[in-house]
Amino acid sequence: MFDQFLWLPFLVAITALTLTPGVDTLLVMRNAARGGHRDGLLTSLGICLGLFIHASISAAGLSVILLGSAELFMLLKLAGAAYLIWLGVQSLRSAINRQKLQFEQPDAVSTIPAIVSLREGLLSNVLNPKPIIFYMAFLPQFIDPAYSALPQALMMATVHFTIGMLWQGSLVLMVGRARCWLQQPRVAKVLDSITGALLIGFGAKLASTSN
Repeated sequence: MFDQFLWLPFLVAITALTLTPGVDTLLVMRNAARGGHRDGLLTSLGICLGLFIHASISAAGLSVILLGSAELFMLLKLAGAAYLIWLGVQSLRSAINRQKLQFEQPDAVSTIPAIVSLREGLLSNVLNPKPIIFYMAFLPQFIDPAYSALPQALMMATVHFTIGMLWQGSLVLMVGRARCWLQQPRVAKVLDSITGALLIGFGAKLASTSN
């Protein structure tokens, strides 16, 4: 099935997409600074697991239905925008409350429940219509019509998953090295404010983008 697969163009495109800064990068770095390696890696895992959902939807042809319905696409876009804005508001609230919080040591065990980190990553990816558009436009170029589309799509999602986890894992490690500095109340307050503003901005832009 994969004898004639165009691996090089696929890897170049997927790698470029993964390395492009966006909501995923911002969320992973924010959560790594918030709760350490565990928080950041679980967020990254949630984001990358969402890729399999997009690949499955694309292979099943549901993306065609979704993109063909302006109402459904708008609802998905608004849901994603609302979630990003909600995350941004949480960051701004954290910035406001920073003076009330005690300094957390960089090697302290994260008190953020694992399900919270995983859910934040998964929802930020699944509710983002951009991956749906990308997978719908990109994957068919590499699908061999002589074989089932689902296994091929999942294979490509696995490659994307691996590259994404490696890249975002490296970001988590970099943030971890600087976490002592990042957790200083004044620095954390500034970073939370910037992150909150950016997330709200991403959400507002997503909501206002025309179909």
